Amino acid sequence: MLAGIVLITVVALLAVGRLGELPGTTPDRAPLALPEDRPLAKADVDDVRFAVGLRGYRMDEVDEVLDRLADEVSTRDARIAELEARVAGMGVPRPVPPHDERD
Repeated sequence: MLAGIVLITVVALLAVGRLGELPGTTPDRAPLALPEDRPLAKADVDDVRFAVGLRGYRMDEVDEVLDRLADEVSTRDARIAELEARVAGMGVPRPVPPHDERD
């Protein structure tokens, strides 16, 4: 019984870091590799792959959500490009300089 109490005490002290720190962890899976320097594009979403853990995940559900997200991002990007083209085609009127009455 004494050995059990000592074991529980040691485990508790280890858990709270009283007997030294645990070594740092290293990820056991690849990063998602999403771009940090620009907004996401359809191809970025298409290329995302999730690691399957012990319990896994419903791949069909995740794929359905990613497909919808990719479609919405693609539609949004097309709409933005269309609106930017319209604005560029309209041209922005230049302000008229004030007329000097001395002329």
